[in-house]
Amino acid sequence: MVADNTLTQPITGSAAGVPFLAIPPAIMNDPDEPAPMIIALHAFEPPRSETALAGTLPLASLPAWRFYLGLPLFGSRLPEGGVAEINRRGQEDYLIQLYGPIVEQATAEVSRVVSELRARFPIHDGPIGLMGVGTGGAATLLALAESKLEIGATGVVNPIIDPTPVLKAREQRLGVAYQWSDTSRDVATWLDFISRAGDLSGRRPQSPLLIINGLQDPVIVPEHGQRLYDALAPQYPQSSLRHIVIPDLAHTMGPEPGLEPGPPAPGNVLADRAWQSGSMCT
Repeated sequence: MVADNTLTQPITGSAAGVPFLAIPPAIMNDPDEPAPMIIALHAFEPPRSETALAGTLPLASLPAWRFYLGLPLFGSRLPEGGVAEINRRGQEDYLIQLYGPIVEQATAEVSRVVSELRARFPIHDGPIGLMGVGTGGAATLLALAESKLEIGATGVVNPIIDPTPVLKAREQRLGVAYQWSDTSRDVATWLDFISRAGDLSGRRPQSPLLIINGLQDPVIVPEHGQRLYDALAPQYPQSSLRHIVIPDLAHTMGPEPGLEPGPPAPGNVLADRAWQSGSMCT
């Protein structure tokens, strides 16, 4: 258990080999009283670190522990060769060598991290909250579709609902066509959450889901979030499923290099408020 005098300040550490930044509940009358837990996963683009995401979407008013996790192959877990190796993998096969493995590993890590954090922090045994941005949003949706975690609430911001638009954006930026294979098509289908709407809605008990899209995001356009909403709506109570489009929210939610939070931006602030006002705390 963490010492009492640390329970009012952000805490950094590692759980199950995953780096985290933890922020205590907004209000703690008794530091020993268990509180809910929210796990948050960052994006490939800014915010691309646990620290940057914590500053971008702090969820500051929630009476819950917020744990911002570092994605595999980011930060202290860069592979040998560093950023150059990451770029090499992306150029070799972005979907098979980079995106797919990171989403899969990040999802698998959440269960192990939750177990270890519960042993170290005053967290109650009830369902957790999950939040993800961009690629972290894809990992969040995959956890909702496949994990055995008790998930009480889920929120995703500019989530990669289908990797195909990301590949198209890379093609336009790099001027090189992505070479599809049977394997990459299988990965794309596996991580297409519109086609997996039944897996998302079939979780019991269902987890309320908040989908946030930015109108200024040219890659993960709001129509993608609307399509996911439309696929899920017949299976969800109206009060448990929401899709919000924020006019000033962009695809990149901070300045490069994305390791620290930038100045508060209107779109980011509204996304943060939407999370907090939507009873996304378990």
